[in-house]
Amino acid sequence: MDHSRQVTIRPARLADLAAIAAIQAASPEAAHWNPADYLTHDCRVADVASCVAGFIVTREVAPGEREILNLAVDPAERRTGIARGLVRDALARGKAEDALKHVRGTWFLEVRASNAAAIRLYESAGFHGAGRRPNYYHEPAEDAIVMRFFS
Repeated sequence: MDHSRQVTIRPARLADLAAIAAIQAASPEAAHWNPADYLTHDCRVADVASCVAGFIVTREVAPGEREILNLAVDPAERRTGIARGLVRDALARGKAEDALKHVRGTWFLEVRASNAAAIRLYESAGFHGAGRRPNYYHEPAEDAIVMRFFS
């Protein structure tokens, strides 16, 4: 990450939805939901110079169990550490919440089998392959790799 730039990870706001939609549209490998639906979950954005550079959407499924629903970064901001920062922030927040509940945390996610860059990112954060879901994705049809992380 370019440390000369200030990157702030913060909760997403209604005013961020247009930027989130634009990033999602420019990211065919990402899940494509109605961006307003993200605000019903824990949606965080990476803010660089008052512009949304990326976002992550997570949710708690059960006490101590969470999943990453979507992660995408503006193409102009890729390979700058934005995605890594968003993942690290989510994992750290989850770990802190789990400690308060005295539970061991587990995270899950699905990633397109062809998305080698994302798979490498998740592996570098400590995720491991846990299974495969055939034809999980559509447009184009593709298998999902299920990944798991224990905090």
